[in-house]
Amino acid sequence: MVETIQWTDAGVVMIDQTKLPREEVYVTCRTYQEVADAIRSMVIRGAPAIGVAAAMGIALGMQQARTREEFEAICDTLARTRPTAVNLFWAIDRMKRVYAAAESRKIEAIRERLVEEAQQIRLEDIAINEAIGRNGADLIPDGKTVLTHCNAGALATAGYGTALGVIRAAIAQGKHVDVFADETRPFLQGSRLTVWELQHDGIPATLITDNMAGHFLHSGRIGSVVVGADRIAANGDVANKIGTYGVAVLAKENGVPFYVAAPISTLDLTLASGDRIPIEQRAASEVTHVQGVAVAPGGVRVENPAFDVTPSRYVTAIVTERGVARAPYEESLRKLVS
Repeated sequence: MVETIQWTDAGVVMIDQTKLPREEVYVTCRTYQEVADAIRSMVIRGAPAIGVAAAMGIALGMQQARTREEFEAICDTLARTRPTAVNLFWAIDRMKRVYAAAESRKIEAIRERLVEEAQQIRLEDIAINEAIGRNGADLIPDGKTVLTHCNAGALATAGYGTALGVIRAAIAQGKHVDVFADETRPFLQGSRLTVWELQHDGIPATLITDNMAGHFLHSGRIGSVVVGADRIAANGDVANKIGTYGVAVLAKENGVPFYVAAPISTLDLTLASGDRIPIEQRAASEVTHVQGVAVAPGGVRVENPAFDVTPSRYVTAIVTERGVARAPYEESLRKLVS
């Protein structure tokens, strides 16, 4: 299994996901600003992985800082990196609670405690993903293809993965499963990352373009769709990588179950619906260029939302480490967190 992110004596080490699949390069962030830049530029991406990175970034920043004011500035810098993934803010709030509990101690003890917590968040994330996999494996039909969108695997987490974790667990049960991966324009997380990760683990993978999903969902080959999530509202509306909404609608039209796999930390029950989820807008160059090569005329106007929101009526079930939630989600999700 690929090591997405690690705490080391030299700094926070992470695989550079912008270089995959051409190069397997690891970068070392030696300051919290470098961690923030890595999150912002998608060197590391995926909601759970971003949360782990933020926690490690705070612990790293406090190796040089001493005061509460400096601590708050570090947290604010990391909080401004990406607005949609709620795991980022969950991890920052957790680190703030640890700091508050240790604040009366010597600075060396505070630093040690923050490092311990960041490392614990990473270990917990792997265990959570494995539990998500176990809870979701029974939903995957034997002998059928699974369609996934974007990358919700080990690369998007501290390890194992959410959506791909469900697939891995189904295969571990002895099921014969292969995967169709949407390329996931414009950043190509499916073609660059999901396919690379599945090949790395010897899981049969077929790459399709995003606009082929409807064709294959109609064909009868696909037995289920499994995706991750960056934020889930109280009513079960799901924010995930742009294009997920369309896949969910096509799955519903063709009678294919659409599952979302995500940790409890991805739930944002303070939001009544997905209408209130902030949607990150990214650079036009991600649409007009592919791997640095222009694929559109210069000067064209571009819209580039990084995420869309899938209404809960298209979601068959939400798989978490604490169990599987089904509609009505206002009730089932609250039961999981209580």
